[in-house]
Amino acid sequence: MIHSTTILAVRCRDGAVLAGDGQVTFGQTVVKQGARKIRRLYNDRILAGFAGSAADSFALFTRFEAKLEQYRGNLERSSVELAKDWRTDRLLRRLEAMLVVLDRTTTFLLSGTGDLIEPDDGIAAIGSGGAYALAAARALVQNTDLDARSVALKAMTIASDICIYTNAHIVVEEL
Repeated sequence: MIHSTTILAVRCRDGAVLAGDGQVTFGQTVVKQGARKIRRLYNDRILAGFAGSAADSFALFTRFEAKLEQYRGNLERSSVELAKDWRTDRLLRRLEAMLVVLDRTTTFLLSGTGDLIEPDDGIAAIGSGGAYALAAARALVQNTDLDARSVALKAMTIASDICIYTNAHIVVEEL
């Protein structure tokens, strides 16, 4: 289980957003409240968020950006190739991080074990508060008319109320 963050992707009602909290912990101590764990990539057409070790995540962002350039912004192909590299490369396999990436039509969750998962409903979450944010987002999408941004904000707020590794300093990026 990766601690210290919550990242939530929501695609619904013609919206696509990625939300992340800002808390950074070192052991049992909170050392930062306002970290940005989400990036805009490939001419602002793709969003990526990470959970896990910051240094490892930056290494993955760099690799993923290179794949996006190599495959001209094709999110699916870039994700597949990164997942293959991550699973087979001895150095990459040691990275302790997970990624959620999305564009306007597709969402993927990537991990170092070679997982490349596209959720059925366009909602994905990672990190220690991921399960709480995921459950809240699914309930909000199914039972309200909220747009993607509002769903993400409310779901992240719920996760931050439950998970001690997630704070309420929420950053939302929207496509």
